[in-house]
Amino acid sequence: WESVSMMLQLGGTVIGSARCQDFRTKEGRAKAACNLVKLGITNLCVIGGDGSLTGANEFRNEWSELLQILLKAGKITAEEAKRSSHLNIVGMVGSIDNDFCGTDMTIGTDSALHRIMEVVDAITTTAQS
Repeated sequence: WESVSMMLQLGGTVIGSARCQDFRTKEGRAKAACNLVKLGITNLCVIGGDGSLTGANEFRNEWSELLQILLKAGKITAEEAKRSSHLNIVGMVGSIDNDFCGTDMTIGTDSALHRIMEVVDAITTTAQS
C-alpha cells in the first residue's frame, strides 16, 4: 500500500518503465518470449505510445517464430510451446499528446491537462497579487 499511495497525484511515468533496448532485437524478443512461456503468461496489456505499441505488434507478429526458435534451442519444451501457442495482446494508448486516431482521450491526457490548469491558475493568482 505504501508503494502506491498518492500515486494518482503524481505526474509522468510513475513506474519509470520504457521499452528496453534489448527488445528492439529479435534475440531480446526471444528472451522476453521465453520469460512469458516459463511463467505461463499468454495475455499482455501494453500501455504506451507509438514505440511501445509498435514493439508489441512486432512481438505478436513474431510470436510463433519466437516459439520455434526457443524450441529448437531447447529453452522451452514442446508442451510449453503448445500451451503458449497464442499470445493475446491488448494495446492501450498512453500518451499526453492525445493524438491517436479513433480515441477521444488517451491515458495520460486528462492528468496532463489538469496539471497544466493547476499551474496556470497558480501563475494567474501570483500575478494578480
